[in-house]
Formats: sequence, C-alpha cells, structure tokens
Amino acid sequence: MTVLDGAEGWAYAVSGRVRGTALDDLSGEAVARTLPSLLRALDAAARVDLAGTSGYGIWAPDGRAPHASWPEALLAIGTETPRVPGWRAALVDSGIGLGPVEAGLSALAALTPCLPDARRLIHGDLLSRNVLGEAGITGVLDWGNALYGDPLYDAAWLLHWWPWYPGWRPGDLHAALLTHWRATGPTPAHLRERLHAYLLHIALDALAYCAYRSRWDEVRAHVGTVLTLASAGGGESVLIPAGA
Repeated sequence: MTVLDGAEGWAYAVSGRVRGTALDDLSGEAVARTLPSLLRALDAAARVDLAGTSGYGIWAPDGRAPHASWPEALLAIGTETPRVPGWRAALVDSGIGLGPVEAGLSALAALTPCLPDARRLIHGDLLSRNVLGEAGITGVLDWGNALYGDPLYDAAWLLHWWPWYPGWRPGDLHAALLTHWRATGPTPAHLRERLHAYLLHIALDALAYCAYRSRWDEVRAHVGTVLTLASAGGGESVLIPAGA
C-alpha cells in the first residue's frame, strides 16, 4: 500500500483491490454469518499500536487528535466544526430548535463517569458500503471518520444503524456481540452505560450532519432517538440484557 499526500491537507492510500460484497447489501442470514468475522476484525484494529499518536477523537493524517480526554471528545459533538458547519442555525431556523441537542448533551455528560480512559483505534463508519465480505470480512475501507477512544464505540455504531436495514434481525447482532464478548474475556465494565453514551453521541452526530445537509425527515428520526435515549436511565435503552 502507498500513502500519498492529497490536496487541501488530506491523505489517501492506494492499495491492492479488495473483493467482496458490501455489508449493506447482504441478506439478514448472510450478515448474521459475517458478524463474528467483523467483530474479530474490530478487535484486531483495537490492538493496533498507537505509538507516535496523541489525543482523542477524530485524528488527522499526522496521527494527532484534538481532545485531551475521551469524554471531552464526545461532548464536543455539540460544537460546530469545519466538517459540518451551520447545523445549529439550521435547526433553529427549521423550528426544531436546539432543545433536543441540549437534552442529549446533558444525558451524555451524566454518563461520562462510566467511560474508560481507553485510547484505541475506532473505525467509526462501519456501514455506508465500507465493510466488504464474502464468507468473512475481506476489507474495511474509508477510515476518514476514524477516532481514538473506546473501541466499544464501533459496537454502538452497529446497534444504532442496525434498525435502518429492514432485512436485518436485531437479535442476530445482540447475540453475536454477547457471544463475542463472553468468548474474548470478561464482559466489558459498565457495558450498558458505555453503549448508551455512544448511542447518544452517534445520534447527535447524525442529527447535526442531516441538519447540515437539510435532510429533514432523517433529522426528525434522529431527534426522536436522541430524546428517547436522553429520557432513559443510564443503559436502560440499550438492547443488551441486564447483567450480561
């Protein structure tokens, strides 16, 4: 693989061709068979040596991320960035307002004491045709949203977006996650609270992005998710059995 500097400070890589079918295009049965391979791939990514890098959150081509802690990186979702400008004003102008965002941020802040100091590699965008598979995972593409932080974030990503694929059964994902965690070590500490926090962050991120893109039907769906999560107790809304 060759890594090259691109225009406007971006970097890109040219590698050998990876063959396979996008996870998004697999049937429910096929994606259930593929999940164990995907979870093993995520574990391998989380073991990548991050020596020479720094910070938390989305990292730049030089390996540096902008935040001093993982909670700080998550709570920064309420602040506009050059990647997604103008979304706060768009929400106000739409009549939806910033109330759902503030409710989500408050609930997220309440969960930060349960979050670890982990600084591992997170993909952060596992659907959108970024995962290819056949009998198992053959490639994970597009690391443009990759973060440093708690690798449980990628599990929350799958939990958040799974219902958007009508042919996929939620129980397949929940069972695969629990089987994987039990097989690879003790169940992660504060599992439900951590997943709840990351689900809030993912929904807030999607809300902001869709407001920026004026995709108002999707904004309203994400507002509903944020408000449901914000009104639930820490970890109550996560579909992982209590005591797992």
